[in-house]
Amino acid sequence: MQLILASQSPRRQELLGLITPDFSVCPADIDEGLRPGADLVEEVARLAAGKARAVADLHPQAAVIGSDTLVVLDGQALGKPADEQDACRMLRLLSGRTHEVMTGLALYVPGQGMLTDTVVTRVRFADLSDEEIASYVASGEPMDKAGAYGIQGTGARFIQGIEGDYYSVMGLPVRRLYERMRQTKLV
Repeated sequence: MQLILASQSPRRQELLGLITPDFSVCPADIDEGLRPGADLVEEVARLAAGKARAVADLHPQAAVIGSDTLVVLDGQALGKPADEQDACRMLRLLSGRTHEVMTGLALYVPGQGMLTDTVVTRVRFADLSDEEIASYVASGEPMDKAGAYGIQGTGARFIQGIEGDYYSVMGLPVRRLYERMRQTKLV
């Protein structure tokens, strides 16, 4: 059975490659807006399922993986920064604090339906100076990442510790996905 990753993220592609080299990529085009007042654990799973469903509609005989990641601080989602000023604002908010990274995972398998999960990991940031923030934002790395940082890049130097799944913070919970793929006989 063909396997499709509903994401153009190079990080997600790299992580899926840890499970299987045999997949193709078809980015999903969905509205990624959050519903006001909705539970964020449910929202991130809903978005992941929406991505998988959108691609499954185009490729009905394929198994499809969807994923979405939110950075959450004090119950508020921090998405991708709109600009450099927004990235600086987010990094100041995260500085010296612990936040949650929620990654929704959806696996659609024809004849078996949609399986969804949300993996929540707690991430502790060091105190950041204004100079560190400015330098990091100037590098461009934070601009396409939820919460304005990447744990797998130079943002790693700001992470004091995590409780949970490192790969989920990168954008794809490898172990959980592997378990689901085994459960559905994809691997």
